[in-house]
Amino acid sequence: MKYLFYKSALFFGFLFVVFSCRTSTGDDEKNQTLSHGTTEVSLFTATNGQLAFLVTKNKKVVLDTSLLGIKVNDKLLGKNVEITLLEQKETQIQFPLNGIKSEASYKGDVYSYKVSEADGTDWKLEFQLSNEGVAYRYVVSGQGTQHVQGEESSFKIPSQTKVWYFERDSDWKLKSHAGEWLSADISEMPTVSKMGPIQGLTLTCELPQGGYALLAEAALYNYSGMRLEAIGNNTFKANFEEGNAGFDVTGNITTPWRCILLADTLNDLTNNTMVASLNPAPDSKLFADTNWIKPGKSVWHWWSGKYVDYKEEHDMVDDAQSLNFAYSMVDEGWEKWANKWESVTKLSNYAKEKGVGIFVWKHSKEINFPEDDYAVMGHFLDSVKKTGAVGVKVDFMNGQSKNIISFDEALLRKAAERQLMVNFHGCQQSSGEYRTYPNEVTREGIRGLEVNHMKEGPLTASHNAALPFTRYVTGHGDYTPLGLTEPGETTWAHQLATLVTFYSPFNCIAENTQFLLKTKSVAPALDFIKAVPSVWDETFVLPQSKIGELAAITRRTNNDWYLGVLRSGPAQELQIDCSFLGNGEYIAEIFTDDTEAKRIDLKGLNKEADLRQWDTAVPFKKSSETVTKEKTLTVRLAEHGGAVIKFIKK
Repeated sequence: MKYLFYKSALFFGFLFVVFSCRTSTGDDEKNQTLSHGTTEVSLFTATNGQLAFLVTKNKKVVLDTSLLGIKVNDKLLGKNVEITLLEQKETQIQFPLNGIKSEASYKGDVYSYKVSEADGTDWKLEFQLSNEGVAYRYVVSGQGTQHVQGEESSFKIPSQTKVWYFERDSDWKLKSHAGEWLSADISEMPTVSKMGPIQGLTLTCELPQGGYALLAEAALYNYSGMRLEAIGNNTFKANFEEGNAGFDVTGNITTPWRCILLADTLNDLTNNTMVASLNPAPDSKLFADTNWIKPGKSVWHWWSGKYVDYKEEHDMVDDAQSLNFAYSMVDEGWEKWANKWESVTKLSNYAKEKGVGIFVWKHSKEINFPEDDYAVMGHFLDSVKKTGAVGVKVDFMNGQSKNIISFDEALLRKAAERQLMVNFHGCQQSSGEYRTYPNEVTREGIRGLEVNHMKEGPLTASHNAALPFTRYVTGHGDYTPLGLTEPGETTWAHQLATLVTFYSPFNCIAENTQFLLKTKSVAPALDFIKAVPSVWDETFVLPQSKIGELAAITRRTNNDWYLGVLRSGPAQELQIDCSFLGNGEYIAEIFTDDTEAKRIDLKGLNKEADLRQWDTAVPFKKSSETVTKEKTLTVRLAEHGGAVIKFIKK
């Protein structure tokens, strides 16, 4: 059956070749050219009559002829239409971020078109162009219920493009977006996955002419989340969980932005904030006060024992205080406690005395009832608020249908009304919602360290070295870093480096707290683990970085810098140009792979671990020296190794 399915996909891909070439009618007055800097968008009619566009940068194609259109109420919009430019204007915004930098600054050009159908109906097509990429969306006015049955939206990628996508050999792939990041040539995408030709966002493309394009969506509200189906001819087409059944939207339809992020370098890609910038600003009344939204690291018992009792969580609060962590994540199991609400209240009060905030876990199915504006959800959040807990972790949404997206937004809104932070798990990737709802302090939608405990684990070093340039480009990810007792093929220095290379305002640390606090071989890094921030003022990617092979990323907090290096592949000597530092001297605390030391015996360190053949690990060693921005440091990376350097301003 799969073979027939793939043959069908390739057949329709062939049909796409027939009609997706640019029109040759010479009717140039129907064509539009949009530009920003060296990026241009050509808007025209394809030979099959459908509205289409093409994107170039520096006069080279980054997106070939790609179709536009949406099907609403059994009518395909965008075929044999006239387009009229309604407005062209500049947009410029700045807003605070909790993430890779302290502030995002976005400047672009907005083009708004009236699209006139042959039957006289009109709708709007909006484009935004900036130095960070190209985005578009559809706006279809209407009253009552409108039924969306899919989109014609497609993305034709240049030949010989390497596409990075996430893979998981189960139907969880498109439920939780927790797949391993792999790469393939664009021509292979219809058949590369055992799970079929549909891929979840995001997709990072290494273009043959150099540079990068990343396919994403932004401002996912009141709509179904987009996936991309490889239909052949180097083309992806918009796909939705509801399939042919479609989904309902009340009133006007405003689709999420369909984004093509563009970057010349990995540093530009990593610092791209277009997705967040396309989201609406926070509601000024709902977020009049945001002092209750506080980034910080969290302890988490799950890594060392999945189900917890009250005493264990009480002890975790003490460990959080000892580690200078801001939070304790109370996962599944607390609802089985006797007098659960009284117990959580007691725990929260104790934690507050220690300067620690409590998050509590909840399965989404128990609060996902839309009736009376999600009254059941509101009642649960009221109960959480009364305990003194500061946030919730809501799990197992298991999809991105319109109904689930509506649930997500309702949770963010209702939690904000009660000044509660939110951690989403079992969900899709970020589409920048954290700008509109800054109480979303993290989300999963990522293949994180918990996989090391599972039969399909452990995580590969190449997956880790790809994450900063794939999943993390559009927003924070709850990877739950630092797994010293079960690192798989990676080294301890590699694990330390994930605290820098990955980011999450609510950074839930996996490792057993007692192991961190009491293990002699960890002690030299304990101050680093305590001090490393969960959000940053500035980020810079070293030019040696390469997706899936080397992620070397420096991040600044105040006057200090942190460097994290993740290596996938053979041992390597890495030269680090320190010119990113400010003026003056810095004390460099350096943690590198200690390949000459005896390997750490991992057996018995974690009762939850399934070590397989990786039952030992390369330890780290610590050194220090004084450096300036003129200095070049040399670090030696073990196979699948890593390094961390903390630069402390004198």
